[in-house]
Amino acid sequence: MIYTTERNGDFNISKISNDGGKEIQLTNTKGLDDGSEYSSDGKYIYFCSTHTGKMQMWRMDPDGNNQTQLTFDEMNNWFPHVSPDNKWLVFISFPKEVPADKHPFYERVYLRLMPVAGGQPKVITYLYGGQGSINVPSWSPDSKKIAFVSNGIL
Repeated sequence: MIYTTERNGDFNISKISNDGGKEIQLTNTKGLDDGSEYSSDGKYIYFCSTHTGKMQMWRMDPDGNNQTQLTFDEMNNWFPHVSPDNKWLVFISFPKEVPADKHPFYERVYLRLMPVAGGQPKVITYLYGGQGSINVPSWSPDSKKIAFVSNGIL
């Protein structure tokens, strides 16, 4: 099980066995790491982080090694969700005016898609949303559809 922990004002990704045991901290940086999710094959953990100032998409091995930044734009990108076929990431992007460590619920945002290995994100739709729009895994089992919540239309 993976989750976000807060220790001394910093938020990092940690894991623990479903059977309990010792908590293992996977990231250890200043700022905010959040929104972690395993790939369906268990080979990677995808998460968002402010390591570089903006909230960006990252990937790491299940032991926390090989942390790799996947997005490099001016947007603040949150809640990466990997498709069941492990080919795509869908995530929500806030404009740069929204602080990197915030994800309010009623903003003009983008829902974007990109290959799991990185690359140029493609806008799927524009919506009023944010917190609560795509916080949980949202893919259909066949990796062809995505569920999300919009508070209105643009």
